[in-house]
Amino acid sequence: MALPKANRLKSRHDFQAVFREGIRRNSSHFTLRALKPARLKEPSLDAALPITNLASTKIGISISTKVSKRAVVRNRLKRQIGAALHQLLPNLAPGWRIVLVVKTNAVESECVSQQFLQELKQLLAQTEVFDGNS
Repeated sequence: MALPKANRLKSRHDFQAVFREGIRRNSSHFTLRALKPARLKEPSLDAALPITNLASTKIGISISTKVSKRAVVRNRLKRQIGAALHQLLPNLAPGWRIVLVVKTNAVESECVSQQFLQELKQLLAQTEVFDGNS
């Protein structure tokens, strides 16, 4: 299952911002880059309680041709990673911009979906992206 359009990181500008300013975490198959949400303060009636607006979390997946020369293999990996991220989406805090870079050894992985899901959970927990940091 693909990520909803509201949760996709699309523009080159957004990808560059995440790579330039985001924090980095590594695992055996992925490098996760995450940019914390920018909180926008709005004027409110009570100055002690500012209202914050946060957009939905946006996620991009980057797979180089170094991972595989075959587009079929890269697209299959991207779909499997997207399905794993789709399961984790309700637990993510709003406003984050995340880029997941797939490493070359991800192609050789046997039990792809469960292993990817477990690694993604660990990376997101290390980055404190989970809502409530659970």
